[in-house]
Amino acid sequence: MATEEIYAQTAQNKVRRYGPRGVYDHDRVHNIINAASLVHVAFNPPALDGEDQFPVILPMLGAMGTFISASPSSEAEPHVYLHGSSAARLMRMGGDAPTGLAICIEATLLDGYVLALTPFSHSCNYRSAVVFGNARLLTDAEERLWAMELITNNTIPDRWANSRVPPTKSELTATAILKVRIVSASAKQRAGGPHDDRKDLKDGEMRKKVWTGVVPVHEALGEPIASPDNLVENVPSYVTGWVEQANVTTKSHAVDRANDP
Repeated sequence: MATEEIYAQTAQNKVRRYGPRGVYDHDRVHNIINAASLVHVAFNPPALDGEDQFPVILPMLGAMGTFISASPSSEAEPHVYLHGSSAARLMRMGGDAPTGLAICIEATLLDGYVLALTPFSHSCNYRSAVVFGNARLLTDAEERLWAMELITNNTIPDRWANSRVPPTKSELTATAILKVRIVSASAKQRAGGPHDDRKDLKDGEMRKKVWTGVVPVHEALGEPIASPDNLVENVPSYVTGWVEQANVTTKSHAVDRANDP
């Protein structure tokens, strides 16, 4: 039986507020990163003359994956791959950092609004992950192409094979991929209904006036709309199937988490 892989709890990644909600197993963290439509990447840019230095947070496309190479020196472990323009500041910084650029990656999935008897006890059902790692600009041609396919298919399953591929030389030049080695990570999540104060729960009159419960929240994909240049008569099944399955999955997950004890 395989042993579950766990990120060690450190001062950096330990969940302090509502500690029991923290989880550290690899699969949970990686699945949240891959399920998020966008991830947010934080880094410290170099100071500019005469200006205060502020941290920067950017929304980006990214995915978790393990690249398997024929090279004996390759790292057969999961990394986060981030997609961006080769002209972007973050990508240039990743190429300049000899030991990797220190960054933080965050993803959150909102599953529901939790309505309690008092505003103080209101909450949300959610799943979130925070990853600390070192980012380097990916230069290996084979792995770059693999990472582009990984990110594309993580966003829209099977889209890579159903597009015009491989990318042209100019497209490859304009695109940069950051490969992030994970140093530490953790996830945090909440599920279930409201947790009201015992004193409030004894107030029968108030409970008859104030509705409590959970409003599930889930991302919904709409009906595909053809572009003006599209010549394909019908929406391909891999697109319609993805839309249908994604909507069923996200909705049922939000409802299930609302009903968690």
